[in-house]
Amino acid sequence: MNPSELTLLVLRLAFLLVLWLFIFGIVYALRSDLFGQRVRKLSTDTPPAAAVPFATPPPAPVPAGAFAQAPAASASAPTEQLSRPKLAQPAAGPDKATTQTATRLVITSGPKAGTEFPLGSEPITIGRSSDSSLVIRDDYTSTHHARLMLWHDDWMVQDLDSTNGTFLDGKRVAVPTSVPLNTTVKIGATSFELRR
Repeated sequence: MNPSELTLLVLRLAFLLVLWLFIFGIVYALRSDLFGQRVRKLSTDTPPAAAVPFATPPPAPVPAGAFAQAPAASASAPTEQLSRPKLAQPAAGPDKATTQTATRLVITSGPKAGTEFPLGSEPITIGRSSDSSLVIRDDYTSTHHARLMLWHDDWMVQDLDSTNGTFLDGKRVAVPTSVPLNTTVKIGATSFELRR
């Protein structure tokens, strides 16, 4: 093999390598556009449960013999009361955020501090997922972290089984909870309030 053939072979291999790098770059860019950027998972990040409005935690186990001591439920009790989930209500104090009193969501701390979103009648999903209404990309936010929704014209916050939890006025939210006006809701490194 003479030097000119060797040079031609090296140029062909270099051209093929550049071509394949270009193809991989296009595929990576398309994947990022379609599915979002890769996010580093936290230690025990579990996939979120199906988002069911007002899902309640499983009932505590009943000790043996408790059925014998507990009075039987009244046959006339309406079944609606038995199946209705409990909603946490805030302590007396600030006004509730309703469709009439709250018109905007204001981010008070975090990467998007100062950003405002108008409140409508649709639920607002919050998380790292690109299909969330409010996308928060930090290591402490789950893919589908929480949801703000209306319940009889009151704004409620619901944690969607996130790893690090959702906090309303410094207290962890376990069940859908009514959100007072100008009260801090903390999700990951971001805090926001519902305001007039």
